[in-house]
Amino acid sequence: MKPVIVVHGGAWAIPDAFAEASVAGVKAAAQAGSEVLKRGGSALDTVEVAVRTMEDDPVFDAGHGAVLNADGEVELDAIIMEGKTLAAGAVSSVRNIANPVSLARAVMEKTDHIMLTGHGANLFAESIGVPILMPDALVTKEERKEWEHYKKYIVGVKELFNSQWGHDTVGAVALDSFGNVACATSTGGIRNKMVGRVGDSPIIGSGGYADNKSGAVSCTGHGESILKVTLARLILFHMDQGRTASEAAECSLQYMGERVQGGGGVIVVSPTGDWTATFTTERMAWAAMDGNLLYYGLNPKENIKETLN
Repeated sequence: MKPVIVVHGGAWAIPDAFAEASVAGVKAAAQAGSEVLKRGGSALDTVEVAVRTMEDDPVFDAGHGAVLNADGEVELDAIIMEGKTLAAGAVSSVRNIANPVSLARAVMEKTDHIMLTGHGANLFAESIGVPILMPDALVTKEERKEWEHYKKYIVGVKELFNSQWGHDTVGAVALDSFGNVACATSTGGIRNKMVGRVGDSPIIGSGGYADNKSGAVSCTGHGESILKVTLARLILFHMDQGRTASEAAECSLQYMGERVQGGGGVIVVSPTGDWTATFTTERMAWAAMDGNLLYYGLNPKENIKETLN
């Protein structure tokens, strides 16, 4: 099986000021994940490494670049799932944790549960020795400025999602040389969200799903819309019916737009290595490593290819 990794840095109206850094960030994440695959590593390790790379990059709304809620605080969500056994772990509304995707994996591997939230997730993190940061350690000066500017607006107005409210959830899907798939998704949510709001990202079947029999998906976009249609699982349903990754992604996003007027984007990989990065928002930063070929894009229909040694 030829290994593949695909990553995204969020589907929204990415401003020109963030465009170059967003593309550079997803390319770096795809290459970091590809190095794991080249060493014979698992799809699970691959998606964790790729997402951690983006959590550590302040250009993205995850980890060190997280946006702020209505009270000016960071609340992070993440999921990770592997397709062989359907094992999964997730966390929501966690604070002061640089890499929530790794905490989600710890929930999967060290507890009998799938999701921990809020105070309980932070207590678990402390119990296993995850470093706890100072409250403002994950907040950039730029985000604090943006939050101050936009906090006067009404929270949760869907029509604003592609502009002020949108930001870059990150995610990765991978197929390893053993034929196993995995997914991971991580986010700081929507700027000025209500305290305690949880979107699609940590929810199995919505923000992500992985099954060796169907494929792996990571979603980004308007979380409430994605939740309503369980977008990740919907895409894999269409793939089970014989559609390609691209066909399944396109018809599912179209359905979400028509049914609940939601915009978003997805990355998908099938058990045979068929993959896609598809979105209905103005832009989505994405990258893929397929063999020694690096693919990436930002704008609709954009698919740039580079050959790496």
